[in-house]
Amino acid sequence: FWLKVYPSRALPVPSLCTLGYAAAAMPAMFTRFVEPGRLALITYGPCAGKMCTIIDIVDQKRVVVDGPESVTGVRRHMMPVKRLSLTDFKANITRGAREKTLRLTLEKEEVMKKWSATAWAKKVSAKEVRAKMTDFERF
Repeated sequence: FWLKVYPSRALPVPSLCTLGYAAAAMPAMFTRFVEPGRLALITYGPCAGKMCTIIDIVDQKRVVVDGPESVTGVRRHMMPVKRLSLTDFKANITRGAREKTLRLTLEKEEVMKKWSATAWAKKVSAKEVRAKMTDFERF
């Protein structure tokens, strides 16, 4: 409560919340929104481990994603948001953009190049390499 009573007089004493300290100490709640152009990693299904871009939002639980196929190997299809891990990267595309527009935007903004430089991408690629190793390569 922001009002503290002192023995001699009652003065309103502002708390940290009213001074703005709490807002400065707390970071933003979310930064990765489900929006057209957001780069995502597919975590489950036949395309698991591949990158895709959100093209359109169908409803609360489903989105339309596209690779494009020439870049990541993912065709345009509808997918539940549960099966995606959103990244920090976003391409500036409009909702429902064509595959050619998406491909040109990804090339121009070098989104895939930025993604491959992250620790997360290196970890995913190292995991794929280890999974494909044979016993002769492993030991």
